[in-house]
Amino acid sequence: MEVTGVSALVTGAASGLGAATAGVLAAAGARVALLDRDEDRVVAQAHALGREALGLACDVTDEALGLACDVTDEASVEAALAAVAAAHGPARLVVNCAGIVSIGRLVGREGPLDMAGFRRTIEVNLIGTATMMSRAAHHMAGLAPLGPDGERGLIVNTASIAAFEGQIGQAAYAASKGGVAALTLPAAREFVRLGIRVMAIAPGVFETPMVSDGLPEEVRQALIAKCQFPPRLGRPEEFGRLVLALAENPMLNGEIIRLDGAQRLEPR
Repeated sequence: MEVTGVSALVTGAASGLGAATAGVLAAAGARVALLDRDEDRVVAQAHALGREALGLACDVTDEALGLACDVTDEASVEAALAAVAAAHGPARLVVNCAGIVSIGRLVGREGPLDMAGFRRTIEVNLIGTATMMSRAAHHMAGLAPLGPDGERGLIVNTASIAAFEGQIGQAAYAASKGGVAALTLPAAREFVRLGIRVMAIAPGVFETPMVSDGLPEEVRQALIAKCQFPPRLGRPEEFGRLVLALAENPMLNGEIIRLDGAQRLEPR
């Protein structure tokens, strides 16, 4: 898919991987909509898209759109898709970055895990992804096919290496991201007849607010120490550049790509 002029939508785009991905796609010429629950932050992020804001090598389009959207609310998702279509045309590239992290042992010092937090993590990370994917694909199905392959769209979901090597205390997060990974192939197979590709990226530890603010510092430092090569945390724009590469290569479909510098998580 040639992204220049294409309507692209990124969830969880007020910060972190989502914000960086929106910047990379905008720099490549896409008409980008940034979605997030935090309306003030996502609107500000949309306005801030530019060379200095994201460290990109060129200026980006001034047509970025910031919208409030709760991916766990079907009506909110539908409203956001309609708003994107009205402003930029129906989205042909959808990147699901919205997600939360939760820490807690199934059996801790104070007893069994509070399942409300577990349930919320599944609701946002897994069901929210599936909700946006389902609704977006429904809208893409009615679009004219593009290019020699007749492609109508691409959906990129965010899994995690925790889906495969979840650590102690990551049960809810690992389960939610494992679900996202498991969605990839059946969704890609289902959407073959529609000309819509589905891919997932499983990032390792990236320098995002979820890591910087959501984990104890000693845990964060331990994760950095175990990075292989390069020996550092991932940079959010590196995630965005992989999304762009996925869009540009139509043979990539139904697969989960690890983006982790060969990192493998240990039990703790």
